[in-house]
Amino acid sequence: MNEKLLHKFLNNEISDAEMETLQATDMYRDYLKIASTTSTMQTPAFNRERVWQKLNENTKKQTKIISLPLLRSIIQYAAIFALLFAGYLYVTHLDVSVTSHVAEKKNLTLPDNSEVVLNADSKVIYNKKSWNKKRSLSLKGEAFFKVAKGKKFDVVTDQGIVSVMGTQFNVQSRENHFHIACYEGLVRVTFDKQEIQLPAGNSVIIENGVVIAQQNISATQPGWMLNESAFENSPLITIVEELQRQYDIEVVLKIRDKNILFTGTFTHTNLEAALKTICVPLQLKYSIDDKRGVTIYED
Repeated sequence: MNEKLLHKFLNNEISDAEMETLQATDMYRDYLKIASTTSTMQTPAFNRERVWQKLNENTKKQTKIISLPLLRSIIQYAAIFALLFAGYLYVTHLDVSVTSHVAEKKNLTLPDNSEVVLNADSKVIYNKKSWNKKRSLSLKGEAFFKVAKGKKFDVVTDQGIVSVMGTQFNVQSRENHFHIACYEGLVRVTFDKQEIQLPAGNSVIIENGVVIAQQNISATQPGWMLNESAFENSPLITIVEELQRQYDIEVVLKIRDKNILFTGTFTHTNLEAALKTICVPLQLKYSIDDKRGVTIYED
């Protein structure tokens, strides 16, 4: 039925009532996406005389003659439907990718109205078409999730999978570091053939597939959403990597022990203040050059 209405639309034969019916269909919305995309495509160069000569040669060899206007119509309709079909497959199977750049946070609303906030230098990928059947996305970096109630919701990372039904939680997955904090409800963390149930008010830190800490938390959301990064007994190199993400700077460490442990926070809104809160407790010094390059060094 929808195919017939689309055919009438393309031939300018559709009535107002039929047009209203067509506009309510997924096929018409997909057609609009395809039409928008293909409108920017460039067609190859067309040699009219050469094609005309080739058609004349072919028609002389054939006993059955097809009129040129009819031939043109057949070719035109075949090309249109081939393009529509290819575009339909492309649009309906295309994954949606959302990326936050260095020194940037980004908000995202998923098809079920679940909310995602990406921390700096992070990326999520999901399939919009199949979302209602399978609520699953992949994450690289860090993100806070406020999940609408419904079917199981999976966050797939290189370190493991975090699964929930409806809750608020934060996932950080960078290289071999996997940190999950649950602020509401219950989450299930699956990694390296192991599983942890994490209720609200708890967090777990996993390094290289090994649980190194399970902690109680009193906050209702991660500190980075308030423009502040917090650490507890974390190597200095980890703090510096996060500082670079939040400020889009290059930091050079001129110290002997780059894994010296740091507990504390730094702000995302003032580089000078951030460097002081990191360096003073560790008895280190810093300098900032004209191009916002930073050097951290010992006395």
